[in-house]
Amino acid sequence: MPSDIFMWFIVFWSLCITIFLFIGGFFMFRKFLKKLPKEDGKSILDWQDYYIEKTIHLWPQDKKDLLEELVQPVPEIFRDVAREKIAGKIGELALKEKAHEIDEDLLIRGYIIATPKRDHKFLKKKLNEKQIDFTPYNHLFN
Repeated sequence: MPSDIFMWFIVFWSLCITIFLFIGGFFMFRKFLKKLPKEDGKSILDWQDYYIEKTIHLWPQDKKDLLEELVQPVPEIFRDVAREKIAGKIGELALKEKAHEIDEDLLIRGYIIATPKRDHKFLKKKLNEKQIDFTPYNHLFN
């Protein structure tokens, strides 16, 4: 009897370890794909870092704080990655539009474009809480 329980424990534990390895491998592989260079010689992450570096001086403190509030629903373990992805997209928009400063409009548009559709309900909720009208961005939500 005790050896049967131990055997089932080992089987269960082996299954758990295998599942955890697959999950970890999936996320590592996604990161690897983002690091591969594209046709222009730079990867997605290289471009993201470039946009952040080129526009870091355009961020006023209140917009940094707003971005920090908007990424709060993201689990803490992924929050830094999400923040960098969103800031990179906002920086890309700012450079394309030759903005002199990151404003609320640019921040919201960049956030919507950079995040998956499933996260848009959290953004809408947060914008409602802050009494920010998001109707001009409805075309980006679709």
